Amino acid sequence: MAKVPKQELGKGIRALLGSSDALVDTKGKKKKAGQSGMATIGLRQIETNPYQPRNDFDEEALHELAESIKTFGLIQPVTLRKLDGEKFQLISGERRYRASKIAGLQAVPAYIRTANDQEMLEMALVENIQRADLNAIEVAISYQRLIDECSLTHESLSDRIGKNRSTVTNYIRLLNLPPALQQALKRDKISMGHARALLSIDSKDGQLLALQRVLLDGLSVRATEKLVKSYSHPQVNSPTPTKDNLTPLHIEVRDHLSRKWGTKVQMKRKASGVGQLIINFKSDEELNRLLDEIEGN
Repeated sequence: MAKVPKQELGKGIRALLGSSDALVDTKGKKKKAGQSGMATIGLRQIETNPYQPRNDFDEEALHELAESIKTFGLIQPVTLRKLDGEKFQLISGERRYRASKIAGLQAVPAYIRTANDQEMLEMALVENIQRADLNAIEVAISYQRLIDECSLTHESLSDRIGKNRSTVTNYIRLLNLPPALQQALKRDKISMGHARALLSIDSKDGQLLALQRVLLDGLSVRATEKLVKSYSHPQVNSPTPTKDNLTPLHIEVRDHLSRKWGTKVQMKRKASGVGQLIINFKSDEELNRLLDEIEGN
C-alpha cells in the first residue's frame, strides 16, 4: 500500500480544527478567511451522521446532560456540514444533539464545515477517537475504519492520531476477540489489560472459559496473565484426567465451582466439547441452597 503523503494525512485534522477556507454560512456560501463559522441551526434541519462510530449512548448520561443544557444551554457547539437545501448533517456532537432534543431545544449553536463523504468520515472518526469516554472496542472499530476506508497503514494512522504504532495494533487486535468478550470489555467488566492477556489463548472457547474464571473470581490483570500462562503452558506434572478430556483451564473452572458452591462438582467432556457438569448434593435442603446460589439469591 502506498504511503499517504503528510499533507494528505493532515487534511482531516485541519478541517476538524477549523481551516478558514472550509467555513460556510447557513446558505451554503463560502466565507472569507477570518470570518466566523458559527451559526444557530434548527434541530429539524439536522440529520445524524451515518459515519458515527459510536452506537451505544447511555440514556441516563444523556438525560443528565439534557438537564445541564436546560440550565446552562449548549456550551460546546456541534459541528455540521451543509447539505442540499436547508439541511445539515452532523460531523461530530451527536451526544450533544440528542441531549438537546431531550432538553426541548429548537435550535443549537454549530460550527459549519464543507466536507465530501471521505472527509466527513475522516473528521468524524478522528474527532471521536480523541474523546476520553469511548470504550476500547469503539476506539478499535474507529481505528479499523480509518485503516480500511481511508487507506491508512498502522504507521500512518499512528502519526495521524499521535499514538504509538504498537498502541494502534493492540487496539485493533481486540476485534479478534469473541463477541461475549468484546461485550465484557465495552461494559467495563474487564479492562483492556485483561483482554490483551486473554488474546494469548489460541482458541475462542478457551478465551471464553478464561473470561468466566476472571469474572467469577474477580481476577486482576496480573492474576489473569498468570492464569493464561498456566493454561497455555501447563506444568508437565500437573494432573490432567485425559479420560474426561479436561484441559488445565477446565479443571480450574470445575474446582472454582466446587469452592464457590461448597460441594463436589464433576465435569466430563468429549474431545468435541460436548460434556456434562454434575453438581452433588446430600439433601433437599442443600439442593435448595445450591439453587439459590446458582440463581444469585
